[in-house]
Amino acid sequence: MAAGSSRGYGPSATLCVAVTALSAALLAPGLTQPHGLSRRPLELKIDQALLLVHNGLINENLTVSWLSDYCYQCLYQDLIFVPTSNTLGKPSIVNVAVDSQHPITLQLNGTLEGRELHRIHYHFGEFGNYSLVVKSFHNSTKISCDIIINESPVNSHLPILYAFLIYMGILSILTLGHVFVIIDPIKNWFYKKLNPVDTDHLINSERGSPARADSASSNVPATAWTVSQRRLRSLDTFRGFALIIMVFVNYGGGKYWFFKHQSWNGLTLADLVFPWFVFIMGTSISLSLSSMLRQGCSKWKALGKAFWRSFLLFLMGIIIINPNYCLGPLSWSNLRIPGVLQRLGFTYLVVAVLELLFAKAVAENNTLQETPYSALWDILLCWPQWVFVLMLEATWLCLTFLLNVPGCPKGYLGPGGIGDFGKYPNCTGGAAGYIDHLLLGEKHIYQHPSANVLYQTSVAYDPEGILGTINSIFMAFLGLQAGKIFFFYKDQHKQIMIRFFIWSVVMGAISAILTKCSKDEGFIPVNKNLWSISYVTTLSCFAFMLLLLIYYLVDVKRWWSGAPFFYPGMNSILVYIGHEVFENYFPFKWKMKDNQSHAEHLAQNLLATSIWVIISYLLYRKRIFWKI
Repeated sequence: MAAGSSRGYGPSATLCVAVTALSAALLAPGLTQPHGLSRRPLELKIDQALLLVHNGLINENLTVSWLSDYCYQCLYQDLIFVPTSNTLGKPSIVNVAVDSQHPITLQLNGTLEGRELHRIHYHFGEFGNYSLVVKSFHNSTKISCDIIINESPVNSHLPILYAFLIYMGILSILTLGHVFVIIDPIKNWFYKKLNPVDTDHLINSERGSPARADSASSNVPATAWTVSQRRLRSLDTFRGFALIIMVFVNYGGGKYWFFKHQSWNGLTLADLVFPWFVFIMGTSISLSLSSMLRQGCSKWKALGKAFWRSFLLFLMGIIIINPNYCLGPLSWSNLRIPGVLQRLGFTYLVVAVLELLFAKAVAENNTLQETPYSALWDILLCWPQWVFVLMLEATWLCLTFLLNVPGCPKGYLGPGGIGDFGKYPNCTGGAAGYIDHLLLGEKHIYQHPSANVLYQTSVAYDPEGILGTINSIFMAFLGLQAGKIFFFYKDQHKQIMIRFFIWSVVMGAISAILTKCSKDEGFIPVNKNLWSISYVTTLSCFAFMLLLLIYYLVDVKRWWSGAPFFYPGMNSILVYIGHEVFENYFPFKWKMKDNQSHAEHLAQNLLATSIWVIISYLLYRKRIFWKI
């Protein structure tokens, strides 16, 4: 590797000190529980505000119901009953906790003839203290409803700002340090210490990256796929970026709602990372299989390795990453069969088998690019794989929209529960949920889906279920297509980036058509729980654009080494399994002083995530890479 590429920032001691400073800053006075909260008659939790309802109606009880803006076509839910006052001229007051994540609508009903009195749309602030004053005018049917702020809410987003500033400070310090070591004597010393000669040789041993052909003295046939001696750092950077965000959101994401999975339709940050990981896995399949075949490995041997890796991923997901570990690793009666690693394993197997069965070798020269339809050669030469994948998509569409699900309408894509005005409470996920219940059994799928809080669902539903795996295969195949672009346009940076841009636009256009540019009103909404086709096209649109950007910065211009994401990207399986296994152990987790503080949760989750970055960096320096 050239001396100019040694830009990895990895001083773990500096990062440890900075993370300690982060924890101290986020836990500074004034960022935790607001003053006076402990004296309130009702103890509030994260994402809640206190509402005191004043019923000043004359001889009429009051019922307050609520509805979140994020709950699509939902029924109003009872919030509080406020009786009429027994004292003339003095209203009765009842307090209640209300949701502060999203704007909500309060519906006020009187008990006389069950009439609706008023509706108020309001966005309460976290830990704020509010009064809802309801009163009627003397000798009049008019009713006034006003919300008064008794105590201002806290700014729960300040910890994120402080965390951002601290990490930017870390980046600035490391950048200045990099500028300092440009001085030749210091640069030479650091280069010898930080760039062992055999590190790149070790990590390039199996997963290569396409570029120049081997020398003429090579024994590899002229039609063999070619890889360069320099690994594409952008791929590991992309993988590490998705992985680190995944670790952060799995640890809790500071208990912020936008770092959690969306309840049903739509996207949050947490919904982006798993599909990106699947996407870059498909790209790696293309590169790793080409490297194996270039080195003379037979297709049968490569197929055996694919089966073995898939089996190991599935086994680790079943036994190690077991949500019922407290019941024992082999608690078969309640063992969750689907999962993240299980889906990765099966997806890897299908895409790898497709590649080995149908893929054709890329010629050593670029003559293909001079033939008719050259702009489509990377697709046309893969037409058998495309036919198979499109048949899988047709299967997904048929099962989703044509399968008869007992008690549910055909093509139902809703969350069930109180959604769709409560018409289909047990139809969560439609065909996807029905197939999992039918083939796996209710006790062997995920028991606490993200929809059960907002939509109050009562049935188990697995976001990594059987039907959605079809679309994860499509996602990985699109990633494999990105790998083929690297081959067909080797050393042609502009052409590679143009292709990525075109793919991104095409996928985005398909998403716009499927969703009608709407969160809930489209033909097929973007939905992570279903892994809908629009979810795949939308996330692949983002993935192609993100890969283009990282490729340009890391491999084309070499303005960025990929640090710190590059290091966990090199040990992705180890980091993923490690963060799941040791999640509840110190220093990744500790007993918090204030469990209802975003600041302390954020500090804990960022510290835990940063520790895994440091671990992956140290493993990289020791040249330890766990591959299966």
